[in-house]
Amino acid sequence: MNKNKVEICAFCNKQKTDVNVLITGNTGNICDLCVSQANKIIEEEIKLKESINLKNDIKLFKPSKIKEFLDQYIIGQDYAKKVLSVAVYNHYKKVLHSQNDKDSIELDKSNILILGDTGTGKTLFARIIAKMLNVPFCIVDATSMTEAGYVGEDVESLLTRLLQVANYDIKLAEKGIVFIDEIDKISRKGDNPSLTRDVSGEGVQQALLKLMEGALVNVPPQGGRKHPDQKFIQLNTKNILFICGGAFAGIDNIIKDRLRTISLGYNRDKRVEKRSNFLKYVLQSDLRKYGLIPELIGRLPVLTYLDSLDKEILLKILIQPKNSIIKQYEKLFAMDQIKLIIHPKVYDLIVDYAYDLKLGARGLRSICERLFLDASYSMPNETAINQQLKIDIKYAKNKLDEMRLSNIKRVI
Repeated sequence: MNKNKVEICAFCNKQKTDVNVLITGNTGNICDLCVSQANKIIEEEIKLKESINLKNDIKLFKPSKIKEFLDQYIIGQDYAKKVLSVAVYNHYKKVLHSQNDKDSIELDKSNILILGDTGTGKTLFARIIAKMLNVPFCIVDATSMTEAGYVGEDVESLLTRLLQVANYDIKLAEKGIVFIDEIDKISRKGDNPSLTRDVSGEGVQQALLKLMEGALVNVPPQGGRKHPDQKFIQLNTKNILFICGGAFAGIDNIIKDRLRTISLGYNRDKRVEKRSNFLKYVLQSDLRKYGLIPELIGRLPVLTYLDSLDKEILLKILIQPKNSIIKQYEKLFAMDQIKLIIHPKVYDLIVDYAYDLKLGARGLRSICERLFLDASYSMPNETAINQQLKIDIKYAKNKLDEMRLSNIKRVI
């Protein structure tokens, strides 16, 4: 072997002295720069293949299979799972068979409205269903939209986000799912039409009608009103599934009035007054009284609710699902070769604190972020391997008490 032979990269012909690392193979060499470039090419090819698969393959499953998939990620909420499974199955069954169906019967679109407290899983439901069906999915906040001509986002701009997720593939975007959050925040005040212009409430509801019904909509490809000269893209919303979610705070009182179950005096049964107990009786008339216009209610024929989360459910959410918060942290620490060991009583402590925050599953995430913050900052080390992070009840209580104290100081 010639020791004086200059080692060069077989791809870019750079010498070993010109690069950081030169990897030697049996028949050639490759430098770190070419490895990095090759990795980018591989990632782009994988994304392209995924996009091609997405175009041609909506994975339609039977309702029972959809529910089984939801069970892997969401604890409880069996009634909502059944309602959503059937609604989604019927919607995409109609989409897939509409082109080949020569029957004159047209099937109406069944958009969905989900009622539930903060952190009960409204957004998660929609996200997981979109993941299972392999369709584009986007989330928009109803409170950010205003009627055309006023400061804020046009309603049509929500479709821009769907187009972006679909990589501007129009046919693909036309089969996607749009989740509109905080739909209750655009309700008009009272059951009677407003005498004054309500640009972010009733006006937005009116603007949403044609999108949900199904129409050709001019969509700004770059979104918003910052690019007035942009050419619009026409999108048919006939096969786009709209799922709306909201907490609808106070609607339980409307339901109580209708059911005439408000009990007065000192002997009223507190168990009867649980919000989730009344949501199961919600009707379209209650939504109208809350402030949704009748036309919008008519375009959301599938109505379901989510139960409030008690401590038992919160504990299961923390540790059981496929994507549970604890499993996510175990994986994050494992990436740095750190084994996470948590005492079982710590789980109960996390749940107690989360329940007090009244933020549902989001409270669990906030508490875990605080609990693991210091360890996440100090433990990752390039030289240390096979470390262990043990979280006992004493350590957890100290960290969470610090969080509770800081929250009190903010309030003061």
